[in-house]
Amino acid sequence: MEDMIMAIAEQWGYVGIAVLIALENIFPPIPSEVILTFGGFLTTFTKLNIWGVILAATTGSVAGALVLYFAGWLLGRERLLKFLDGRAGRLLHFKKEDVELTLEWFSKKGKAAVFFCRCIPILRSLISIPAGMSGMAIGPFMVMTTAGTLVWNIVLVHMGAFAGASWGIITKWMDTYKNWTILVLAALLSVAAAVIFRRVKKRKKS
Repeated sequence: MEDMIMAIAEQWGYVGIAVLIALENIFPPIPSEVILTFGGFLTTFTKLNIWGVILAATTGSVAGALVLYFAGWLLGRERLLKFLDGRAGRLLHFKKEDVELTLEWFSKKGKAAVFFCRCIPILRSLISIPAGMSGMAIGPFMVMTTAGTLVWNIVLVHMGAFAGASWGIITKWMDTYKNWTILVLAALLSVAAAVIFRRVKKRKKS
C-alpha cells in the first residue's frame, strides 16, 4: 500500500495528496502519516512546497470528514434510537435514555472532541460520524475539523520535510503512537464493557 501511496503522491502532486487524504478519512486503514511525511519529503526535491501540501491535505481531509459527517446525519438520531429501542438494543443492553444523553452531550460539548480527535489515529476519521448523528451544526464541525486537521498536517508535513530522505523514520515513530492509541482505546472499551456488564447484572438482580 505504501508504494502505491508514494507513486500517486509523486505523480499527481497536490491533487494526489488531497485525494489520498480524503480516502484516508473515509477508510482509516490508509495511513495519513505516510502520505503527509512523504508529501513533506517531496517538497525537498520537487516543485511542491510545504504550505501547498498542507493546504491540499487539509482540503482532502475536510472533504473526507464531510462524507462521514453526512453518513452519520443520514442515519440520524431517530433511526439510531429506533434501532436501539428494538431487539438489537435489548441484545446489546443499550438503554435508549443513555444513548439520548450521549448524543445530547456530544451536541453541546462535541466541538472540543472533534478538534482533539483530529490528531488521534483512527478516531480522527470516526469522530465525524457521531458529529453528524448528534446533529452538530455543520459550521462548527467544519471549523473544528479544519483547525484540528491543520495541526496534524502542519506537524507531519514539516517533520517529513525536515527528515528528508529519512522520512520513513517518522512513520515508524507514528506507528508506535498508533499502536499505543489502539491499546488505550482497547483498554477504555474494556472498562466501558465491564461497566455495562455490571449495570445489566444489577438490573437482572433487581
